[in-house]
Amino acid sequence: MGFRLPAAALCGILMFLAATVEAATLDRIRDGGVIKLGYRSDAAPFSAVDKNGTISGYSIGLCEAVAGAVRNHLERDDIAIEFVPVTAENRFDALQAGTIDLLCGATTVTLSRRQLVDFSLMTFATGSSVLYRKDGPSNFVDLAGKKVGVRAGTTTEEGLKAALQEAGIAAQLVAVESHEDGRRALQEGEVAAYFADRAILALLAFNAANPENLVLSNRFFSYEPYALALQRGDEEFRLLVDTTLARLFRSKAVSRIYQVNFGNAKMSNLLQAMFSLNALPE
Repeated sequence: MGFRLPAAALCGILMFLAATVEAATLDRIRDGGVIKLGYRSDAAPFSAVDKNGTISGYSIGLCEAVAGAVRNHLERDDIAIEFVPVTAENRFDALQAGTIDLLCGATTVTLSRRQLVDFSLMTFATGSSVLYRKDGPSNFVDLAGKKVGVRAGTTTEEGLKAALQEAGIAAQLVAVESHEDGRRALQEGEVAAYFADRAILALLAFNAANPENLVLSNRFFSYEPYALALQRGDEEFRLLVDTTLARLFRSKAVSRIYQVNFGNAKMSNLLQAMFSLNALPE
């Protein structure tokens, strides 16, 4: 017969372990005097680096607001921000290892990813779409037998494979290392279309050397709810992140962050509804 702990003792141990996990991120920030924000250089307008080395983006703005809330919570104005570069492939590993405290990019919430990390309240709502050349295929069916580009290691890559298979379209997927590489491949005719989140495609097309040669589809192939990612099980830090976001949504300060990064692009009805639904009361 095995040894069994009394229920009260077992509950106490579990509560202790939970408290240890919950305090991990804020303790790490307090002890080190720095909050480490993970960013991607290739996910504009959510997270990117300009030619001067300045890190900016919609998600970066949200994370900087969280950093301010952390300073207030810890009563430490000297808490610094350290930006840590991550990729689509290693971003969740960096969170799990504690290399970063918060992931600030274009990160889609999925149930499988929630087995690895936790997510904040939703921060953006979009979906994957496709960018064509004006002189090339103009719809999904016409991609049969063609090469199509997609960013490696993204939910768009997974969704595109499924969509092509479901539609019975035998297209060849070409995985690229960055969205800029995808646009270049499209412009140079190496691929017939480039798939990514529509918000990213819109900015890629706008900043292209010859935007008039590119056509952005109005079709959505998936629903992509974005959020900030953090270590799994850290409820105290997650509450602080969610509280910060809810206050931004309630005050409409998020609109200023949106305008800085999206310019005159009108918010979709879906995004406005998302802000309203996540503007939780105190």
